[in-house]
Amino acid sequence: MVFLIILNKVRTMDNSTQKPSDNLNIVIVGHVDHGKSTLLGRLYADTGSLPDGKLEKVQAICQQQGKEFEYAFLFDAFLEEQEQGITIDTARTFFGWKGRQYIIIDAPGHKEFLKNMISGAARAEGALLLIDALEGVKEQSKKHGYLLSLLGVRQFAVVVNKMDLVGYRQDVFDGIEKEYREFLGQFKAVPQQVIPVSAKLGDNIANRSEQMPWYTGPTVLDALSAFRKEPGRSEQPLRLPVQDVYKFDARRIIAGRITAGQLKVGDSLVFSPSNKRATVKSIEAFNVDPLPVEGHAGQSVGVTLDEQIFVERGEVASHQEQLPLVSTAFRANVFWLGRKPLERGRRYQLRVATKEVDCEVATIHRIIDTMDLAQQQGSSVVNKNQVAEITIRAKAPVAFDLSASFEATGRFVLVDEYDIAGGGIVTELVHDDQEFLREEARQRDFAWVKGEVGVEDRAQQYGHRAAIVLVTGGRHTGKSFLARTIEARLVADGRHAYLLDGGNLRRGLDADLSEGERGQAAEMARRYGEVARLLVDTGLIVVSTTNPFGMAYVEAAQAIRTLVHPVPVIAIHMSKAPEEAPPNTDIVLSGPIDFDAATRRILEELKRRGVLAQAIGAKPTFQYSI
Repeated sequence: MVFLIILNKVRTMDNSTQKPSDNLNIVIVGHVDHGKSTLLGRLYADTGSLPDGKLEKVQAICQQQGKEFEYAFLFDAFLEEQEQGITIDTARTFFGWKGRQYIIIDAPGHKEFLKNMISGAARAEGALLLIDALEGVKEQSKKHGYLLSLLGVRQFAVVVNKMDLVGYRQDVFDGIEKEYREFLGQFKAVPQQVIPVSAKLGDNIANRSEQMPWYTGPTVLDALSAFRKEPGRSEQPLRLPVQDVYKFDARRIIAGRITAGQLKVGDSLVFSPSNKRATVKSIEAFNVDPLPVEGHAGQSVGVTLDEQIFVERGEVASHQEQLPLVSTAFRANVFWLGRKPLERGRRYQLRVATKEVDCEVATIHRIIDTMDLAQQQGSSVVNKNQVAEITIRAKAPVAFDLSASFEATGRFVLVDEYDIAGGGIVTELVHDDQEFLREEARQRDFAWVKGEVGVEDRAQQYGHRAAIVLVTGGRHTGKSFLARTIEARLVADGRHAYLLDGGNLRRGLDADLSEGERGQAAEMARRYGEVARLLVDTGLIVVSTTNPFGMAYVEAAQAIRTLVHPVPVIAIHMSKAPEEAPPNTDIVLSGPIDFDAATRRILEELKRRGVLAQAIGAKPTFQYSI
C-alpha cells in the first residue's frame, strides 16, 4: 500500500486548459467537522474548476439564510446538508489539474452514514482522509484509516486539517505525524509524505504556505498528482471468464467478456482451474466480415480453439505466463447486507466472475460494525451492515485473483437463498490440500511431449473420446460391480475401455508404500491419478472406483480430477441411502440398484457429454456438450 498523510488565502491558480489525459477516482473520508467539504471547495476554487456562476449562487444562498460564506458550501450542494452542517451522502464531482481529471467521491464521516462511506470507498483508486489538527488523532480517524485498507484502497492520503487553529506549530504537526505513522504501521502501511495544511485559508493546498516555512514538502495538489493511475485494463494480463459454450455445426464457440488484457488469433490459452490448454483458432463475431483477429478488455467475444477441449462456464482463460490463483479457499473482506446474519459453517453460493460454486465461511477473523466501527473477535455470525475479515472455503477449486491486482476476478458476491446478501474482495490465497497436485499437473502438462497422433486422430479412429468414469461412495455399495458392468458394456459396443482397479496398483506400483502411514494416502492418489492420466492420453475410456481410499473417497476423487484434468470426468456416486454427493457428481444412485438400468443411464451421460460419438454416415460425429 502507498499511504500519504496530509495535515490541514485564496489565490486563484492558472489551471492548464489542456484536455485531461487520464482520470483518477479519489474518495474523501474523515470524522464529521474535520473539514472535508472545505478542502474540496478550496480545491475547486484554487484550480479554477468552478462552473460559471457557482460561487455567486452559493454566496446568495448564504446571504438569504443569514450565514457567513464558507468554501464547504461550494461542494455541499444539497440544501438539507447545508442546514444540518454535515455531508450525508456520497457525491461525485470533478476538477482538472495539470492534464488529469479528478473524480472526487466525497464520503460521509458521521457514524450514521458510514454505510455510504463504504460504498464510496469501494469505487476509489486513492483516498484522502482528514484529521483535525486541533483535536488530534481521534479513534474515529484510526478506524477510518483501517476501514479504507480493509476495502482495498492502496493509495491512501490522510488530511488533518486546521493547522491555523494550532498556530502552525511544527511540534503539533510532528506529534500527529508520529502517532499516525505508528498506527498505519500496524497493518504495514508506510506513508510517503506528511503535509500540513489549512483548508480554510488555503495554506499548502495549491501554493506553499508562508506560515509554515519549516515545511518543505509538496502541496495537496502536488500530492494528488503523485497518485499513480492504475494501468489500463487492456495493458493488464489476460483474463477472460467463460460465460457460456455454444455449438454451431462442428464448432464450439467459447463466449465471454474480456475483463483484462488482450486476446488475438494464435494465442495459447490456459483455462483455470481445469488447466486445459488450446490455441485460439478464430475470434467470432455476428454478421462481421472479415472476422476480427484480436479482442481487448471490455469487449465480449466468442473464440474457437484448435482442439476440442471440454471447457465449462466459470473457468478463466489466461496466458500461460500470468495465470490466476487457484484454490478451494481464500481470505477476504466482506460487507454483509443479508436479511439473515452471515453464519460460520452455513452453506452459501459463491460467485466470482462467472463461476458459481457452493461454499461456507470457515473462519470469521474480525468484525467491524459500520455504525460505530467497533471491532469484535471470536464471533460466529456477521450481522447486517457489518464488515468482516473471513476465510471462505469452496466445494470445488475456483480461479481468482487478489483484488489489488484485478477487479473482476478479485471481487465476489455471496448468495443466500437466491438473494445476493454480501460482497467482498479477495485479499489472500489460502493454501489447500490440492495445491501441490495442481502445481505438479500444471507443470507436467506444460512440458508434456506429444506424439504425431493427436487427440482428434484417436477420437476418429476409436469412435469416442477419452474420459474417466469414476464411481465413488462408501463401502459395500456395489461400486466394483457397477464398474465392471460399465467396462463390459462399453467393450461389447466396440469401445476401447479399461478397468483401472486400485488393488492392482496397490500390489505393484504402490508396493513400497506402508499402509496407514501418514501422507501415504495422498501419495497413492497422486500415483493413481498419474496412471489414469497416461491411460486417457492413449484415448481410452478408463473406468475406475475410489475403493482403495476407503472413506477418504471425496479427497481422492478431487485429487484424481486434478491430475487427469485434460479429459472429462463423469462421476457416479453410490450410497445405500440418500446422502449428500461429493462436488461435481453427475449421477447419484442410492438404495437398491438396477445395475443394467444404471449402466444405460451412464452411457447416455457419456453421449450427452460428447464422449461417445453419434454414428452419421461412415464417419463418427461428436455432439459436444459440457
